[in-house]
Amino acid sequence: MSRALLVIDVQNEYFSGGAFPITYPSGHLETILKTMDDAADAGVPTAVIRHHQPGPDPQVFKHGSDTWALRPEVEERPRDVLIDKNLPGSFTNTPLEDWLKEQGADTVTVAGYMTQVCCDTTARQAFHRGLKVEFLSDATGTLDVSNKAGSVTAAKLHESILVAQQMFFSDVLDTAAWRERLG
Repeated sequence: MSRALLVIDVQNEYFSGGAFPITYPSGHLETILKTMDDAADAGVPTAVIRHHQPGPDPQVFKHGSDTWALRPEVEERPRDVLIDKNLPGSFTNTPLEDWLKEQGADTVTVAGYMTQVCCDTTARQAFHRGLKVEFLSDATGTLDVSNKAGSVTAAKLHESILVAQQMFFSDVLDTAAWRERLG
């Protein structure tokens, strides 16, 4: 197995001052950072992926804004590639697939935000491309959501996506189990 770590959208927009402050699970940022460190120590190639919202004046993820920027803790860590995207799927209109082929990766490990949007979409896209997917339950995160369709707590939303991922697309595991796989 040759894996690559995908660190998706760990940007200021998801923290205090941003539009979508992630609240669940607790310790999500620290877990993502530890995962990046473990990947670097194990020689696992790491792609950091950053989202921007297209359009003339987006309200969120505006290219070049403070909330669009990567979290400083992620920015300062080693990575092999930085990939910008403007849709939820990290493969759509990006060089991610080519980069994974160059790395010889047959497995991707998904970490980042939000569990139900960009992480879920990217995992499904990877599966559709014939890749094995590891979805890190404690290194992905979300928030409470209310909209015209209803309301759901962050914990329930996170759990439902993990259950759906495990059902067909991904091997859902926590970072402790993932570290054991690194050897």
